[in-house]
Amino acid sequence: MEIQVLILVFSFFALLLLNVPVAVCIGLSTVLTIASLGDVPTAYIVAQRMSTGIASFPLLAIPFFVLSGVLMGEGGMARRLMDFASAVVGRFHGGLAYVNTLTCMLFGAVSGSAAAAVSSVGGFMIPEMERKNYGRDFSVALTTTSATTGLLIPPSNIMIVYAVVAGNVSVAALFLAGVIPGILVGLCIMIVAFLANRKQAVGVSEKVPLGVIVRSFAQAIPSLLMILIVMGGILTGVFSATEASAVSVAYAFLLGALLYREVKLRDIPRILLKSAKTTAVVMILVGASQAMSWVLAFEQVPQSVSQAMLGISQNPVATLLIINVLLLVVGTFMDMTPAVLIFTPIFLPVVTEMGMNPVHFGILMVTNLCIGLCTPPVGTCLFVGCGVGKTTIARVVRPMLPMFAAMIVALMLISYVPQLSLWLPAQFNL
Repeated sequence: MEIQVLILVFSFFALLLLNVPVAVCIGLSTVLTIASLGDVPTAYIVAQRMSTGIASFPLLAIPFFVLSGVLMGEGGMARRLMDFASAVVGRFHGGLAYVNTLTCMLFGAVSGSAAAAVSSVGGFMIPEMERKNYGRDFSVALTTTSATTGLLIPPSNIMIVYAVVAGNVSVAALFLAGVIPGILVGLCIMIVAFLANRKQAVGVSEKVPLGVIVRSFAQAIPSLLMILIVMGGILTGVFSATEASAVSVAYAFLLGALLYREVKLRDIPRILLKSAKTTAVVMILVGASQAMSWVLAFEQVPQSVSQAMLGISQNPVATLLIINVLLLVVGTFMDMTPAVLIFTPIFLPVVTEMGMNPVHFGILMVTNLCIGLCTPPVGTCLFVGCGVGKTTIARVVRPMLPMFAAMIVALMLISYVPQLSLWLPAQFNL
């Protein structure tokens, strides 16, 4: 058993260090490990596990939410949300920083994509903040970290992936559980922005008339309704989480093509192709990870890890701290989806043994891995932010460090105060 585990671990990390795509690393290391078992039909097992792994009704929501996110990104929603946020908080000292964070939270929530929030919101906000003396590097750091909050505020594809891997976990409960933690992370980042700019000569907008606030809110309402339609339909039983994803596509298309008129018919093939590419990557990851999960279960790795960690300490506080540190390290070199797929089967038995709610652990895991989206060498949001802001990672890291600290503070609160995640689902008996 130990030989197979060593083959799995070393082949996976060797391929990862060779810059092989993560899905291929997972698939090849799984094939090598199964082949080392001896008289086992390797090809059959891998093909069977991959096909059954993606044959899941909840996973059908992912391509639809991806498509609705692309439609939202191209349909002018970011600019309208930014105008609304600017009208509400832009007049305060350092107001553009709060506008940036709030817009990223709103757009990341309605689009379900952190990278889309960085590119869409950053394209508007980073040049404007630089023009008003915030500094380009600070603006990129703020946009990059703020965008990750959209993965906690529903709808969120990564929560669907976690629900499928964890099993018997309600997607609706996860969606509701992420609302308060997402807002908490955003507020922590805003506090850092306030402290960073309280003595700086940054631009302050004039007081916005009530009529402008009302008008900007009216223009933003159709975009904000996406969250209410999706969550309202799920919670009232009108449609399931999977059906909600199809509704979100129809609504996003109506907004972008008919109301805002920024999505043209000639854009549809390009949008569909972009969505298909993203979906294909996710599905390959899911399939390959399900095959790896079979190997882990066959070798009883989750049980071994659970016994080892509980052997180190029976204290839930210490165990959660160890898991958080491990996930923070994992997040620096592995993207969020494969990390959830690989480490959920390993860590979930540990925390459930301690009596932790799987919904709470799901939010903890997503919050933790959101930090990894902003860290090199794999930080997707960091690379997108540096590209949009035309700067380098080395220059962005320094202003980003206090924001990392704020996100870790929020992570610790989410980890050790379960009601931040579980209170809202409990109100709806989920």
